[in-house]
Order: sequence, then C-alpha cells, then structure tokens
Amino acid sequence: MTDLTMTIRQMCEQFDVTPRTLRFYEAKELLFPQRVGQKRLYGKRDRARLKLILRGKRFGFSLEEIRQLLDLYYMDDSQETQLRETYVLAEKHLADMEAQRAELDEAIAELKTQMDWGRARLAALEPEKAQAS
Repeated sequence: MTDLTMTIRQMCEQFDVTPRTLRFYEAKELLFPQRVGQKRLYGKRDRARLKLILRGKRFGFSLEEIRQLLDLYYMDDSQETQLRETYVLAEKHLADMEAQRAELDEAIAELKTQMDWGRARLAALEPEKAQAS
C-alpha cells in the first residue's frame, strides 16, 4: 500500500461506510478498486467517486443517476456535459425536497394545532376531576 492507495478498512474509516457498502458499490460498477489477491486497494479516483456517490445519495439521487453522471466525466468536453446534467438533476431533486419540506411543515403545524387542542382539553378536565373527588 502507498499514499496513493487505501485499503478497504481505511476507506471505511475515512468515509464512515461499511465494507459491505464499498463491495456493493463495486458490484454496481461505481467503484473500481485495484485487486491484489484478496485485497482491494482504492486509488485517488475511487476516493473521488465515493465522495460524489455519498453526496449524491445524501441529495436523493438514485444509484443509476449517480452512475450516469459519473460516466459523463470521461467525455472530452471538460466535464461540461457532466456539469449540465448534474445541474438539471439537482434542480429536480431540489424541487422535490422543497415540496417534501412544505408537506412536512404543513403536517407539523397541523399536529401542533391538535396538540394545543388536546392540552386545552386536558386542562379543562382537571378542575372537573378535582370537583368529582
């Protein structure tokens, strides 16, 4: 192992993932570690790809979307196509996330209203309980 490569254990520690996750991404042809016997060695390219995979997953991109975007890196256009496609996909995911947030904000407000009603109702029942005793 050199400074240019990392073992599966080092990758797991640096990126807070499990070995199973790395093997899964390898099986899905998202990562391409060098194989030396049973050992997997991850180079700079794999580390960069994993960083992008994890970021994409956090933003709600599917693995297939991530794969397609990563594959665009190798076009001879200074990554213009990759950047454009990423931007279009990011706009879609941002709109979806904002819609989800609006739905969640609405549900939270409704739940708070119901809890306020319940709290008031419980408070009103307390004097009735005291009088019945």
